[in-house]
Amino acid sequence: MRAKLEHLDTRLAELNSLLTLEESTKDMDVYRKLTREHSDIATVVEQFGLYRQAEADLAAAEGMRADPEMKAFADEEQKAAAAKMVELEASLQKALLPKDENDDRNVFLEIRAGTGGDESALFAADLLRMYTRFAERQGWKIEVVNSAESDLGGYKEVVLRLVGQSVYSRLKFESGGHRVQRVPQTETQGRIHTSACTVAVMPEADEIEAVKINPAELRIDTFRASGAGGQHINKTDSAVRITHLPTGIVVECQDDRSQHRNKEQAMKVLVSRIMDGRQREQHQQEAQTRKSLIGSGDRSDRIRTYNFPQGRITDHRINLTLYKIDAMMDGDIDDLCNALASEHQAELLAALGDN
Repeated sequence: MRAKLEHLDTRLAELNSLLTLEESTKDMDVYRKLTREHSDIATVVEQFGLYRQAEADLAAAEGMRADPEMKAFADEEQKAAAAKMVELEASLQKALLPKDENDDRNVFLEIRAGTGGDESALFAADLLRMYTRFAERQGWKIEVVNSAESDLGGYKEVVLRLVGQSVYSRLKFESGGHRVQRVPQTETQGRIHTSACTVAVMPEADEIEAVKINPAELRIDTFRASGAGGQHINKTDSAVRITHLPTGIVVECQDDRSQHRNKEQAMKVLVSRIMDGRQREQHQQEAQTRKSLIGSGDRSDRIRTYNFPQGRITDHRINLTLYKIDAMMDGDIDDLCNALASEHQAELLAALGDN
């Protein structure tokens, strides 16, 4: 761990130097990458500096112990420095854990009514309110992408786009089945019913960059255009056929008299087709992710239970029960999110220990 921290300390000094250069600001992509890296490691290096200061304090206190008059003071200083080092070491271990590359991304949050009919749809509306209020507390931007309302004012399905800082990091443990136990509005006998909704949290994919085509992957053929166009169009090899070898996509263009313009147009069509293919592939992958995150929507497929008569919310993955359901349904789910994140960190630390 020490070697990695020393490396980060050196790297931060390099970044500080690079960010002062005029060259760094000319390419905004490079500049953003550098500032993001600087932000990621600055806090860690700052904590490492405090750790080294505590080490120095510990060594200084050890030196003072030789003086009988300073021994009591040295003991106190030594104890304080040692405690500080233990605290900082734990903090540094967490800071060095491998990061989820999606943590800083915006998300699409889907809520779908599952088992329970109208009551499930009403609970979906309650979950929507909970996540919306939570997002407002974080200062995130909220966009409703799609919604299908039920007859009683609930939602069969609703999709949100949440934009802000570390959105996926905070919400990624919300995916799964959410079960509610309460007396529904539609219940006349006062009986408690169990219903379920499913939640899927998906990191927003980066915009697909403009396709960069390697000329070596293209076969370009020219031929004489066919059809109307006068004498000139049929006398020269103005028509162009471009084949993209990796994908097998073939584009032809012969509308213009100029071979150069036909080639330019064919390239635009080719790029559009390649991008369309990538987008469709990306959508298929997102659909598979959604399927794996959402689960079946059945009562038995659950990560959390919301029991209104008892005023509690229980997360079954970490066996945590909190008796403040009203506050949590109003968006106060920080304690729950923090507990899930801490458990995940503990698992990562345990895995590092095993290795």
